[in-house]
Amino acid sequence: MYAPEKQGKKDILIAGNKIVAIGKNLELPKGTEGKEIDAKGLKMIPGLIDAHVHIAGAGGEGGPASRTPELHLSHMLEAGVTTVVGCQGTDGMTRGIESVLMKAKGLRQEGVSAWIYTGSYQVPTPTLLGDVGKDIALIEEVIGAGEIAISDHRSSFPSAHELVRIARHARVGGMLGGKAGIVNIHMGDVRNPFKPLYEAVAISDMKFTQFLPTHCNRNEYIFEDAKTWGKKGYVDITASSYPYFPEFEIKPSKAIVKLVKAGVPLEHITMTSDGCGSLPDFDENGRLKQLEMGYPKSIFDEMVDTVVSEKMALQDALKVVTSNVADILWLKEKGRIAEDKDADVVLIDAKYEIVHMTAMGNLMVEDKKMLKKGSYEK
Repeated sequence: MYAPEKQGKKDILIAGNKIVAIGKNLELPKGTEGKEIDAKGLKMIPGLIDAHVHIAGAGGEGGPASRTPELHLSHMLEAGVTTVVGCQGTDGMTRGIESVLMKAKGLRQEGVSAWIYTGSYQVPTPTLLGDVGKDIALIEEVIGAGEIAISDHRSSFPSAHELVRIARHARVGGMLGGKAGIVNIHMGDVRNPFKPLYEAVAISDMKFTQFLPTHCNRNEYIFEDAKTWGKKGYVDITASSYPYFPEFEIKPSKAIVKLVKAGVPLEHITMTSDGCGSLPDFDENGRLKQLEMGYPKSIFDEMVDTVVSEKMALQDALKVVTSNVADILWLKEKGRIAEDKDADVVLIDAKYEIVHMTAMGNLMVEDKKMLKKGSYEK
């Protein structure tokens, strides 16, 4: 068992949606019925948390026909992902946060866990109740704001004062709602991309950790800057875009190891997929050249590559997609295998293939077969 820390051989007992006991030679209490799974030869890991997914679809940079579809439940299950955080992205003009919220509710109904960020690339950013703080404080599924775009030709180029106002409202909303109230920041290709965040911190008493900048491996120069930022704040690596743009992107598995070697605390690093998000490439005139779509399975594959190719210990590679994410986003029941935590566990074999998987105590994958698919999936 990797909790994500290595725990040795253990039995776990799941009842309802919780892990109720961990030990050796556990047996079902007398008079109860249950299912026993023989996990001999397998590794148990926490369900992965993908904290940047366009669950209600995204895109549109290439016109209406380029809008991406919604996330399917099977996309999560094939990736060992039991929890997602949804966001809107580029299109805060023809799409609404309402659709992201309803998709999160739908995923919960299908048996997995889902939260969302309120807002989009644009500033002033769209919200549900008129203010990011109100959304976070009053709506259960909303845990932060984002993704707010900076240093990108699609961004509104918010001033440092505007970023501070969003971050302050998100923080207060988080305090009132008992949530992280963090601001997820889309990082673009403009040179010196962290400058707006440094300015926001400099003119206020905001901490670096109030922001969660993502796409920090999208090119060499942002990645070099991330090595400095990450010593004080958080750094999120995007997994799904590397296969499409290897000439620009830093491979996520390599990026994780390089950040740690540069002195970035492992606990400051997360990895997300940007699943169902459009992955565009523009020419020097701003015209779209290429458009792809990301999938959650990319974080599972890159986590495996971090272990197999980059030789990082499994317990450390897992933290980037489990406990680190849970700690940063205040998802207190997620990211770890422990008594009284949510029963989100994945069993993998020696080839790192998913054999069994539970989400909120429900068996979703058994003997490498999905037992459940989402609405309208065949």
